[in-house]
Amino acid sequence: MKETQTYPLRLPRSLKEAVERLSREDRTSINQFVATAVAEKVSALQTAKYFADRQALADLKAFDKIMKRKGGKPPRKGDEMPVQHLSGDRKRGPSAASRRIGALIGKAHRKPRAKSQ
Repeated sequence: MKETQTYPLRLPRSLKEAVERLSREDRTSINQFVATAVAEKVSALQTAKYFADRQALADLKAFDKIMKRKGGKPPRKGDEMPVQHLSGDRKRGPSAASRRIGALIGKAHRKPRAKSQ
């Protein structure tokens, strides 16, 4: 048997109305809709933490060295680099993809601002 716990939840009226409407459209109960939304948020935060932890272990210089090496087989159809990426002028440092991933992970781990009272 699954263990569940009741949690009284206070929502602003407009948000509650949106949840009611969306759960009706989704043909689910409000409880199921909210539980699914919470599960999605928890999953997103845990995924961001996983990638941040993995990034901390990464050797970006080795990654860039591997990505710049010559030879090997050409990319499979659909795996080619976008044209705008190939035309960019990159200086030394992490690859553009590495910087974008780092920026995304940084956004996911920013702490919310404290509410002023």
